[in-house]
Amino acid sequence: MSIRDKLPGAMGFGTAPLGNMFRAIPEEEAMATVEAAWVQGVRYFDTAPFYGSGLAEIRLGDALARHPRDQYVLSTKVGRLVLDEVEDVSARDLGEKAGVFEHGRPNRMVNDYSADATLRSIEGSLERLRTDRLDIVWVHDIAQDFYGDEWLEYFNQARKGAFRVLTRLREEGVIKAWGLGVNKVEPCELTLQLDEAQPDGFLLAGRYTLLDHERALQRLMPEALARQVDIVVGGPYSSGVLAGGTHFEYQPASSQIMAKVERIKAIAQRFGVSLKAAALQFSLANPAVAAVIPGASRPGRIAEDVAALQENIPPAFWQALRHEGLVAGNAPLPVV
Repeated sequence: MSIRDKLPGAMGFGTAPLGNMFRAIPEEEAMATVEAAWVQGVRYFDTAPFYGSGLAEIRLGDALARHPRDQYVLSTKVGRLVLDEVEDVSARDLGEKAGVFEHGRPNRMVNDYSADATLRSIEGSLERLRTDRLDIVWVHDIAQDFYGDEWLEYFNQARKGAFRVLTRLREEGVIKAWGLGVNKVEPCELTLQLDEAQPDGFLLAGRYTLLDHERALQRLMPEALARQVDIVVGGPYSSGVLAGGTHFEYQPASSQIMAKVERIKAIAQRFGVSLKAAALQFSLANPAVAAVIPGASRPGRIAEDVAALQENIPPAFWQALRHEGLVAGNAPLPVV
């Protein structure tokens, strides 16, 4: 039940930006970005109905339609149904992601993790993605950042609905793997405690990065490793602040976060290391991590990501980060 042996490499492409995340991306730019990823050898693409109310799936499907389906791995998510109805995008209650997809499609989205909704969600994704099959399906955002104190109610709906449906689809060979796609550690920890749930992995966004990894190190990473439940790290650049941007956790970064980034950047400059390389290679150094999936909305960013993954980082850089308390003492490092 390993995700690792189903992935074509250590880096995939996260397509949230294709859903007009933070800005309206021209169609030709979105298409060129996916093609740039393909040219650079990326063969794992992750998306979700949530990204721009289906916009990211539509764009990804159009871009990948020119390539043979058996040459890439595709994952999407369930938990949000995209309807034909129109709603006011600015009025959506999206928890920490409020306003992130204000430039997306105006299609109404409904939160539903039931068995029937899971099957309907998959059907809608297949249509938008212009494909006949999905490789991996993640249960999306059943966590406190979206649902506040009600998150356990949504989690239990998914446990009784989506978890069972996806387990059956995996057993029938319809999909290859399933798990959770979340921004919080707690749902992953809870899922591992369930006897009836047997996920193959977790897509953990923003919780195993240079800026935020302590909680995941406490229990999730060692438990996942022991159970061979692989972690795919989403948001390795922490919403962009580790890649020259100004967002952290989908919001403008605080002065404290920016100060920490500047401290890391100063050490990186001292050793001639790019911040992107440090971010990607740190996440991948944990043996529980199978892949990282940075997002991009411009073609040139893909080449930067590939180069960052291959960049040679001197051991002294990691030792300096640890000495300055910028990475946890028990965090695995690429070289120690």
